[in-house]
Amino acid sequence: MMNGIKLICFYGPESTGKTTMAKRMAQIYKTDYVPEVSRELITSNNFNLEDIIRIGKAQTERVLEKIQSANKILFCDTDLITTQIYAQQYLHEVPGVLFELEQQIQYDHYFLFDIDIPWIADGLRDLGNKRDEMYRIFKSALDKRKIPYTNVKGIYAQREKFLTDQINQIFTFPDL
Repeated sequence: MMNGIKLICFYGPESTGKTTMAKRMAQIYKTDYVPEVSRELITSNNFNLEDIIRIGKAQTERVLEKIQSANKILFCDTDLITTQIYAQQYLHEVPGVLFELEQQIQYDHYFLFDIDIPWIADGLRDLGNKRDEMYRIFKSALDKRKIPYTNVKGIYAQREKFLTDQINQIFTFPDL
């Protein structure tokens, strides 16, 4: 918890509904969300180490900025572990600064999004043929860090209901 704000990370491989759910949860809980800032900074998966460091710094800065305007809870569409995973996937190297940036923000809860919904190409997504492998990599990264998480499955309506039920169970927000 930072500044009294609960931080929720929607986490997992591409095309699993994280953005859709982050926006929806922000509406439901009358708060803000942090988008995947990399989508504002790159237009293709042809990026370099300087780009990935810039993405990591920008993502961290955006979370810290949005904490100031959030209403008790802040939904984050990604985290620095994700940035590290994609650095390894595309560049075969993870700059040390990404591990330092990871330590700056502690999330109150992680939701790991499953790959049980259709993959949708959008210009940046290109790992549709590696969904199982990427899911295992994401899960393993949390397990390795001993970060507890809740699995999110089902179609969008099921995910929305599941998330609101879980959030209401985990956190108490009497005036939301």
